Amino acid sequence: MTTITDKKRGGVRFDPARPLSGRLPPLTMLRAFEATARTGSMRKAADDIGVSHTVVSRHVRSLETWIGWKLLSAGPRGVDLTPEGRSLYTATSAAFQSIASVAMQLRAKAGADELHIWCYPGLATRWLILRLDELREVISSGEVLVRATDQVPNFAEGDADVMIGFGDFARLPDGAVPLLRPRMFPVVSPAWIVKHGMPETIEDLTRLPLIHEESYTQWTSWFLQAGVKLDRSLSGPRLWDANLGFDAALAGQGVALTTNLMVANEIERGSLIELFKTDIRVGGYYLLAPRSVEDERVNRLKEWIMGSLARHEESTNPAQEPADRRTES
Repeated sequence: MTTITDKKRGGVRFDPARPLSGRLPPLTMLRAFEATARTGSMRKAADDIGVSHTVVSRHVRSLETWIGWKLLSAGPRGVDLTPEGRSLYTATSAAFQSIASVAMQLRAKAGADELHIWCYPGLATRWLILRLDELREVISSGEVLVRATDQVPNFAEGDADVMIGFGDFARLPDGAVPLLRPRMFPVVSPAWIVKHGMPETIEDLTRLPLIHEESYTQWTSWFLQAGVKLDRSLSGPRLWDANLGFDAALAGQGVALTTNLMVANEIERGSLIELFKTDIRVGGYYLLAPRSVEDERVNRLKEWIMGSLARHEESTNPAQEPADRRTES
């Protein structure tokens, strides 16, 4: 254990009879310390709370003087917590999260807060944005803020109130609610067919440059479900998300995997063509929200989006069985 000085222990003497203001460290110091401990770096903490790293450093040093113990030590990859620092961080983090949770509940109850929605990029830009008026009516109180991202928010830090993500239903985040496993199929543009010809079998696709997202996983899973044994490595560009794949296919750059949630209008207009008639489902959409916050707007959003996705899937797949919300892989 390391005190601030070997000659005299500094800090403020604990006296339960003193007013809370005399026993509680200044919140600016605690905020800088909590952010540093959470991010592992004073520079990252500075970005997190919107001040310079020198201010963060000064606040942390002042807190150590106030407490009377060394709280952080420099490590090879940033800062490390001392035993005393770990104890203070546990209490500080829990207190901040509790305050944030109650504040979110009160603001939601008053209708004074925006509902922050993080949504998988393809669904956000190709489907959700087209239904903003409907979404706002469902929320009914406060405004909505939609961010297109495939990242999982830090609910404790207030990044978002709810997330609509995409993934394997067998490996969803804890607490996630399955929404829909849409039919997934390959599409190309008419220009691509003129240039390359129409593939005769699904196996022919394995020999073509395919449009991938960030990895080859989705196409690989799709081929396996289609009963195609892959005896060669897949090729083709890897793009960041479904939006880029959609645009690349529309521009005649290759074969993309997509869903009717993304391309129903383009198929109806003839700007994209579905290859083969399959009923393969690779992953699905889910909703995730913090369990600690009771927000009726999130409940209304869940009911609305679950019903809307299912109706859209059924209406654009008339030959298929009703929209699949099964949780099995």
